[in-house]
Amino acid sequence: MDRPLIPVILAGGKGERFWPLSRRERPKQFLSLDGSGKTLLQSTAHRLLPLAGDWQNLWVVTSAQLAAEVQKQLPQLPGENIIVEPEGRDTAPAVTWTALQLKKRYAHDTVIGLFPADHWIGDEPAFQNTIKAAVRLAEADGSIVTLGMQPTYPATGYGYIEQGDPIGRFGNAIAHRISRFTEKPDYHTAAGFLYSGRFSWNSGMFLFQLGAIIQQLHIYAPDIIEPLEEEGIAAYELMPKISIDYALMEKTSSAYVLPSAFGWDDLGDWNSLDRLLKGDQPNVVKGNHVGQDTYRTILYASDEEDVIVTIGLEDVVVVRDRNVTLIVRKDRTQEIKQILKRLQDDPKLEKLL
Repeated sequence: MDRPLIPVILAGGKGERFWPLSRRERPKQFLSLDGSGKTLLQSTAHRLLPLAGDWQNLWVVTSAQLAAEVQKQLPQLPGENIIVEPEGRDTAPAVTWTALQLKKRYAHDTVIGLFPADHWIGDEPAFQNTIKAAVRLAEADGSIVTLGMQPTYPATGYGYIEQGDPIGRFGNAIAHRISRFTEKPDYHTAAGFLYSGRFSWNSGMFLFQLGAIIQQLHIYAPDIIEPLEEEGIAAYELMPKISIDYALMEKTSSAYVLPSAFGWDDLGDWNSLDRLLKGDQPNVVKGNHVGQDTYRTILYASDEEDVIVTIGLEDVVVVRDRNVTLIVRKDRTQEIKQILKRLQDDPKLEKLL
């Protein structure tokens, strides 16, 4: 790259599907889940730093409640490079507010990259080469680029992108116009997508020139960008709660997908640990576990003095963290968010969030 990429890490999420390990004061991005000793946020920052050139060009978007912890975990990051949202309104307002802040420092043709803080990347050199190719694509005709991950199984927890007409080779991959997005299909639909060979998983990573994204937001999301331009952060409470996929990517004709394969997982819920840590072991175990006839089970104890004892369990997640024990079938981990809603509505239990 002739100029450094300006990476922006999205680190304002709650990580609710990793409860009870992930909680309000310590959401998923501040946890170490892969055994590296680094938190997900720290791993993401260090993976992007070679592309940014230095800490001055790296940015983090987070909530007001989490900004201090971001600074603690990334002490080299300039404080002014932490963009604070007063409240979470999904990714479209976050991207828009970020673009308007970066406009004050960078030229309109600067390439910005958006990267969630909770991804696992297997091959970092391949990842960085893919980003460099995506930068070249983003510099062409004001393209808005998303990385599409090669699907390896019919996942129902990911969004999918259908590849349209090819537009040329960038790096080791052929880029395509985006034909359509499909959000979290059922199993049979996902299986059809997988075997067709025309679909990628939607990684949630985007690259674009700063001027291009602002122009496209004016066309397709004026209800978001115009109040923020006119009223600043005071308009945030009026923002619709909508993702950048729905607000912009599904509407614009400037959206392209670059199929990518560098080992990726979005660590969305407890089942991610199966893919990340299991290997050839019968179970995934973090902490102390004594078991009998226990298979395909995830067992996580955050306190080294706690012991999880199991007999005759299969396909279950057991998590012990401080004052909560979670036991859930693997195929029902998506329902954790429903439990959190019930805890939120109970004054006696709300403190467990």
